[in-house]
Amino acid sequence: MEPINIVNSIYAPLDRKNVDTDQIISKEFLKRIERTGFGQYVFYHWRFDKDGKPNEDFVLNKPEYNSAEILVAQDNFGCGSSREHAPWAILDYGFRVVIAPSFADIFHNNCFKNGILPIKLTEAECDELLEKGLEKAQAIEVNLEQQTVTTGYGKTYSFTIDPYYKQMLLNGWDEISLTFQYEDQIAAYEKKRIAY
Repeated sequence: MEPINIVNSIYAPLDRKNVDTDQIISKEFLKRIERTGFGQYVFYHWRFDKDGKPNEDFVLNKPEYNSAEILVAQDNFGCGSSREHAPWAILDYGFRVVIAPSFADIFHNNCFKNGILPIKLTEAECDELLEKGLEKAQAIEVNLEQQTVTTGYGKTYSFTIDPYYKQMLLNGWDEISLTFQYEDQIAAYEKKRIAY
């Protein structure tokens, strides 16, 4: 995983509640065995019509949000099934940060395991970000070390994060990488175990 600390980017305002994992990545696109290649299908049924033509009204199809690495949404983001493909698709599309008032627990944990920073802000803070972002494309800075979100219109919001997950993201560690931090102790244990 790539480390995350500071992300400066336009954000994409997805003003929807209860975005479930089937809307993030629909079941017909789950045939790949790799973790990559899912980004092209993220929010597919919102991005495209039944003939596969882009829906010009959908936020991710608007050119001003093309380079967004931050997604801002409403309550209960990532609800539904536990499919890990949802964060894979979000990351593969180019989002490194997702901001919402609340997340489904499994999706929230899957984000950390796959190198995405999920940030919980208050409903009022997210509403303000969404309102400003829908008026015109807005850049914000997410600073994981400082645990802040700083807007271009003069507001700074603070967020909390479990120290364990913060260290994982700052260092670009997944759980396997974290295990390798104890490689010497594991080798010593195995050597002692074999002797018995």
